[in-house]
Amino acid sequence: MQARSAKKADALIFDCDGVIIESEGIHLQAYNATFRDFGLRIEGHSEDAVQWSEPFYEMLQNKIGGGKHKMRYYFEQEGWPASTQDDFSSPPATDAGKQALIDALQDHKTEAYKDIVGNQPIDPRPGVVELFDAARKDGLKVAVCSASTKIAVQYALQNVLGEDRFFSLDAFLAGDDVAEKKPNPAIYKEAAEKLGVDPSACLVIEDSAIGLEAALRAGMRCVITYTHQTASQGFAGAEAVVEDARKLPYTDLVEGKLSGVDDRV
Repeated sequence: MQARSAKKADALIFDCDGVIIESEGIHLQAYNATFRDFGLRIEGHSEDAVQWSEPFYEMLQNKIGGGKHKMRYYFEQEGWPASTQDDFSSPPATDAGKQALIDALQDHKTEAYKDIVGNQPIDPRPGVVELFDAARKDGLKVAVCSASTKIAVQYALQNVLGEDRFFSLDAFLAGDDVAEKKPNPAIYKEAAEKLGVDPSACLVIEDSAIGLEAALRAGMRCVITYTHQTASQGFAGAEAVVEDARKLPYTDLVEGKLSGVDDRV
């Protein structure tokens, strides 16, 4: 694994899903609850109702990215569904109708996600809070950049990190804030601008190859804290690849002294 040349970071940027919280399973629950609530059916589909399996969702997450993009990709492949809701009782035939269905599903999914997060204990991934607090104490700018819906990410962060940490963020960007999702670098470029920090002085913590590509294309350094969904991905260009953020000593991390670390090897 070949890493970029590094200088001490002036900003630490976290992805949310898979980095701060192990949330992909929660997102999948929320999507499937939404599909059930809408009574989605696809004509000629082998299943009685639209439901995503965990392996299929992992593929969508690792290949497609953002939520609306996932649904559009799926429906384009499998067929556009009809719903038991009156507004969508027939499969949409126009681009406007398709977008209206996706928007309605995403809004409902966001509320389902918030309901799950608010009604079960969810802990941050190990070591994340310690890195957050160390960066804040050290005077670094701290940001969160997530491809998910902003209101859902904010709700999760306030519940998992606490309101004090959330409101101390120097920048908070989500999928709603940029036209193009990761691996497009737009969200990280926007974060650097908001932070007033050169991209080369920003250090990103990501969990996936899509997120890594976005960070590198933005001209930023990146380390990976992978999950079981992303453990087998290739992470060329990352300074370090570890399962647990506790394996990232803060000083070594921000000073770029972890070059070549990969605990999968």
